[in-house]
Amino acid sequence: MDKTNAMRQLDRKKAVYSVHIYEGGALSGTEVAAALGQDPARVFKTLVTVAKSGRHYVFMIPVAAALDLKKAAAAVQEKALSMLPQKELLPLTGYVHGGCSPIGMKKQFPTVLDASAAQYDTICFSAGRIGLQIETSPSVLASVVPLQTAEVTD
Repeated sequence: MDKTNAMRQLDRKKAVYSVHIYEGGALSGTEVAAALGQDPARVFKTLVTVAKSGRHYVFMIPVAAALDLKKAAAAVQEKALSMLPQKELLPLTGYVHGGCSPIGMKKQFPTVLDASAAQYDTICFSAGRIGLQIETSPSVLASVVPLQTAEVTD
């Protein structure tokens, strides 16, 4: 298996993580959790937003949850946020929809992990390619990306 940018960055930090492989292409987050036999509350999706200020922010939330844009804006001290249009994801991050990882983007953006992650020793999230998920602890993730936690779901 070829390493993704996310895996290479974790390797550079000598971080402990595991990789899970699933079949089926670009699945919904809950389908990915089911394919991996994981609790959907432990599997996180990576969402990219744009603020009225023009700044970009990354949010990691459980796959079955919805991002509350008002809570998210408050967490990053912005007046308002909107979801980044899908066509802008690849040029901005280097990742495709369904394979976006918070680690290894073209440019590192402030990242907010939903507070629900604190109840788990490890969480899963995209490894940067459809079909691959990384499992690691929130503290390892915080050692690789500028991370804050906040309650940002409905």
